[in-house]
Amino acid sequence: MCTSICFKFNGQQRNKIAGANRGPSAIMDSTSSNAKAKASSPRWGILRRALLRGSLALPDKQSETSIKHISRKASQGFNLIPCQLVDSQSEESSDSNSRDACVCYTLPIDTSPRVFVHQRITDRADLHDFEICNKYDIDNTGLVCNWPSEEVLAYYCLSHADMFRCKRVIELGSGYGLAGLVIAVFSEALEVVISDGNPQVVDYIQRNINANSAAFGGTKVKSLRLHWNQEELSDISNTFDVIVASDCTFFKEFHKSLAQTVKLLLKNKGPSEAIFISPKRGDSLDKFLVEVKECGLRSSVDEVYDTKVWTRHQGFINDDDLWPNYEKDHCYPLLARITL
Repeated sequence: MCTSICFKFNGQQRNKIAGANRGPSAIMDSTSSNAKAKASSPRWGILRRALLRGSLALPDKQSETSIKHISRKASQGFNLIPCQLVDSQSEESSDSNSRDACVCYTLPIDTSPRVFVHQRITDRADLHDFEICNKYDIDNTGLVCNWPSEEVLAYYCLSHADMFRCKRVIELGSGYGLAGLVIAVFSEALEVVISDGNPQVVDYIQRNINANSAAFGGTKVKSLRLHWNQEELSDISNTFDVIVASDCTFFKEFHKSLAQTVKLLLKNKGPSEAIFISPKRGDSLDKFLVEVKECGLRSSVDEVYDTKVWTRHQGFINDDDLWPNYEKDHCYPLLARITL
């Protein structure tokens, strides 16, 4: 089993950990102080082993059990966009990118255009990941995998290409940038900005932009390191027709700044909107939408927004073998629309 670890630090050095292999994963919400206390010991145990070993490998059964205790994992996804591994490098390689692989996504439309995404495939994080998270007050979830909600967002954007045509678009918390790349390849958008707060992730985004640049046509595409706590966004404030984001509402401490960022980025002259694809994850999505309202923005939530996504969801509910441990609250992404 391949297990990936993601970290979020603030000034008090707190961390949140999520497990994931190639498919969907949702961090387990603690519902009581006792649950939080029980989860904290294995978390710090993992960190201690990382400091002693210099990497976050999980070689023993006790470590695996600890990860299971604090994480929610599954090995399947919505499988809306066919993909295959086209290149990988051995971890024994001396190359600095030996942890990486290139995945080819074939978009399910008549011309079958392809999108190439370079991403990590290793099952461990090194101490440099800790340092980056701590330095920039960010998490490393964007390095773990292409999360299921990102694939759903990419598929939704592909199915609604007209909403991006001749528009300025930005993706927030993009991870490896699959949705932004799909928009850039297929929608004839005027400009697509693919952003993340983690500079390591932004390096991958730029690499993926370079790998797909021949398919962008006249669309201008660029990467951007964007932290949601920035009070001013200078030349990009109120310039975007559409904002897209997937699974960006889990960390509640970022809700207020994320809502403010949306308000700062949306174009205030003419129609504009933000599209968020995210599971409820307990009360996390609801609390984000409260912050959205307090910022003076309007929102609506759709549960059934795409027939194919909904059909897959119902299949997972009715057949546990298709997606073991599938739970609607943690796994099924809702669609939230936000406007000025």
